[in-house]
Amino acid sequence: MQTSCSSAGSLLLFAIVRTLHGVPFGVSSVANSTVAIDVLPNSRRAEGVGYYGLSNNLATATAPTIGLLLYNEFHNFDLLFGVSMAVAFLGFAIDATIHLPSRSVSMASVPQRSSSWYSKLFLTDAWTLALNQACYGLAYSIIATYLAIYGVQNPDGTGNTGVFFAVLSGGLIVSRLTGGRQLRRGRIWQNCAEGISISAFGFLLFATIHHPVAYYLSALIVGFGNGHMFPAMQMMFVNIAGDSRRGVANSTQLAAWDAGAGLGTLLGGVLASWWGYESAFWLAAFVQALGVVTFFLWCKGLYIRKTK
Repeated sequence: MQTSCSSAGSLLLFAIVRTLHGVPFGVSSVANSTVAIDVLPNSRRAEGVGYYGLSNNLATATAPTIGLLLYNEFHNFDLLFGVSMAVAFLGFAIDATIHLPSRSVSMASVPQRSSSWYSKLFLTDAWTLALNQACYGLAYSIIATYLAIYGVQNPDGTGNTGVFFAVLSGGLIVSRLTGGRQLRRGRIWQNCAEGISISAFGFLLFATIHHPVAYYLSALIVGFGNGHMFPAMQMMFVNIAGDSRRGVANSTQLAAWDAGAGLGTLLGGVLASWWGYESAFWLAAFVQALGVVTFFLWCKGLYIRKTK
């Protein structure tokens, strides 16, 4: 009984700390993304968003690699948390050096919209796009959360987890070499369509073939596809919202991704406990494919109509 209470208390404390961490992280993510868009010239905004998105994607892809390397070398979680805190303070120090010019906005130049609270927090014009984004967040979160555990339990069917995320990072970098030019030419939804379709193939390959070659190849494909998808999707949200609601557009996209990621972590854990981790990876492949289908059925047409 005492052990049960101790475990419950530890879990509750972990949830509280995680929530306290998540709130400022969400706020800063939206603010940083909006600032990045504001300082970019219109002629190169799409391309610039691609490089900004690459920095975020690279961080989330390389962090597991570095974390696993440190743990395998020192077997010390306190060291991992200490490194994370040091990196966070480094980011804070860099942010402190950024100074933005103040802007005075004439209310006459801002379109009058509904004053309802949800319209100030959520881009209602793009709710189908938000649901679509949540699909990709769900699929990716399952791989990112449960891959390391699966690799330990199935060493013969996979390769090194740290190398997997390193290869995924390589795919992200390669995507910028080809995707930036397409975004600069205004091929926004086309770039997104290519990215999600490529990623869907990567998830399917990962779920179906349990071999080190397929393991690493799927990482490269998913990284390449997500590197195309994320900045293009962000530009779709921003273009639908218009210049006066960039913050709402960014908030909607990131909230949709986080909601999908949270649901993916929950559902993936449930499936893994019932039927094994393979079932969770199949869920990731299915939801990614579902996102591709709904993108072509609804999101593509929505974007074209809203940006005419």
